Amino acid sequence: MKYIVNKSNNPAYNIALEAYAFRELVDEDELFILWINEPAIIIGRHQNAIQEINKEYTDAHGIHVVRRLSGGGAVYHDLNNLNYTIISNKSDEGAFDFKTFSEPVIATLADLGVTAEFSGRNDLEINGKKICGNAQAYYKGRMMHHGCLLFDVDMTVLGNALKVSKDKIESKGVKSVRSRVTNILSELPEKITVQEFSDKILDKMKEMYPDMTEYVLSDDELAKIQKSYEEQFNTWDWTYGQAPEYTIERNVRYPAGKINIFANVENSIIKGIKIYGDFFGVLDVAAVENILLGCRYEYMDILERLKTVDISRYFSGMSVEEVAKAIVV
Repeated sequence: MKYIVNKSNNPAYNIALEAYAFRELVDEDELFILWINEPAIIIGRHQNAIQEINKEYTDAHGIHVVRRLSGGGAVYHDLNNLNYTIISNKSDEGAFDFKTFSEPVIATLADLGVTAEFSGRNDLEINGKKICGNAQAYYKGRMMHHGCLLFDVDMTVLGNALKVSKDKIESKGVKSVRSRVTNILSELPEKITVQEFSDKILDKMKEMYPDMTEYVLSDDELAKIQKSYEEQFNTWDWTYGQAPEYTIERNVRYPAGKINIFANVENSIIKGIKIYGDFFGVLDVAAVENILLGCRYEYMDILERLKTVDISRYFSGMSVEEVAKAIVV
């Protein structure tokens, strides 16, 4: 087994790095990576980003939204969570066992005075509450298992960032399942930092796998990871444009009237939209519907389209910003 030291806190870059190790470092039978992200929501490969996040909140608070390669649900990361990646060539014969990997984590927590248990298929728990979220991906006989150890996540931000609006969204994407969770730090008799916790995990891995050595990425490999970051994992198309087809129903009421939106969105592009309500206007709202076709389902993009017309002639007493917010949260 080899381990890779990753000091980056950029979520999209970190996804690019593990993707490179997964798809390109095929001569390495097993790889282990520890990493920490800036505040971010990491969505599963087959999820609809709009359905999983409170985008108004994430935009306002500078929270990254990144799509990973593996399936599963959306998770919130911040600088007080410890993420891990295990890559193995043992997927074909089913030889990889997450429970085996969990032993160094359980042993480290035991050293710190906390009893953790393996539960279910891939969960680690303290007193019946999850302390990790896990996901897997497969590629040409290789398996990538990664997850997040909840060390001291801000639960308030987590709840707000993953709190989807009450508007009706019907999607073909995989929906997240919320679980009872707890922070590792709150369970520790003596407090340590997340970096100290990371160091202890790596030390325990080295103790239990004495043949494990470091894999140092070359300048050429780092350049390829940077290219992947810039051209795939940090792009709007990868994060939002890869979303499955979905339909949206939104109902918003302003003092000047109610707006009811039905939109068909594919790859986060508006393919069809109908606008109803009890608002007043002197022109047919069908013209507004037409200018929105082909527009990204993003607030700023919709706002720019709406600014090309005199919105007051379609929605009397409403601002262009209000109409845009009625269409997309």
